[in-house]
Amino acid sequence: MATEATQTEEAPQPATTPEPAPARPRAIVTGASSGIGAEFARQLARKGYDVVIVARRRGRLEELANELAERGAAAEVIEADLSRPEGVGAVVERLSKGDISFLVNNAGFGSRGHFVALPLERELEEIDLNVRALTQLSHTALGPMKAKRAGTIINVASTGAYQPVPYMSTYAATKAYVLSFSEGLHEEAKAYGVTVTCLCPGGTRTEFQAVANVDESSIPRFAFMSAEAVVRHALKAANAGSAIATPGLLNKLTANLPRFTPRFAVRKISGAMFKRGSSQE
Repeated sequence: MATEATQTEEAPQPATTPEPAPARPRAIVTGASSGIGAEFARQLARKGYDVVIVARRRGRLEELANELAERGAAAEVIEADLSRPEGVGAVVERLSKGDISFLVNNAGFGSRGHFVALPLERELEEIDLNVRALTQLSHTALGPMKAKRAGTIINVASTGAYQPVPYMSTYAATKAYVLSFSEGLHEEAKAYGVTVTCLCPGGTRTEFQAVANVDESSIPRFAFMSAEAVVRHALKAANAGSAIATPGLLNKLTANLPRFTPRFAVRKISGAMFKRGSSQE
């Protein structure tokens, strides 16, 4: 007796929707309109971050945002003067959303000359930007990072943080604060999975010298590094969990020499260098 073959029909499979791409991590970079700050934004974007870029010059920020968009990174622009409470408030508000996993406190400036002859208001703005704003933004960022037990903060100081610098006395003092503050915070934060690294660059090809009224012609070319090399070193150090990043052999020597030299000699040598290396008598 012939048997009729039976076919079993497969149940229709539900339509599958592609899984959304994982959200890119976000970073905030202050002082991002030029130099080291702009380079941090570029290199973080290449590492897969969307970037919130902060500075006073909106036009520069929008140019950078367009550049980053061409590389596939979203860039938010915050026009803010971080020497002013309202400027800091705008960045605090953005940090408070809790989605920032990387903060670069790069905004800052220096002033050069006899302290008594410099405008006091400008010196106080320097302290507010280099110290007060950095401290407030670090505090705001650390809350969500601690809750997630992950995150990175890079605070930008200077090799000037390692010794007094006559004729740039306020600047060096603010950077000494940044170095000490960041080292202390590094020890606290690593207990809950957050890395705090202090970047201490030396001479770097940026707009800093012009703003600080420093004559570059008296500084040898070999003493300068590119912003690209400085940022690359900083990101590598932060990734390794280092407390301090001092890029370049000459800068490492400059940073360590004061440890083995009497303080009176350090300040005299430093004062002689910066008096000669400035365009103002």
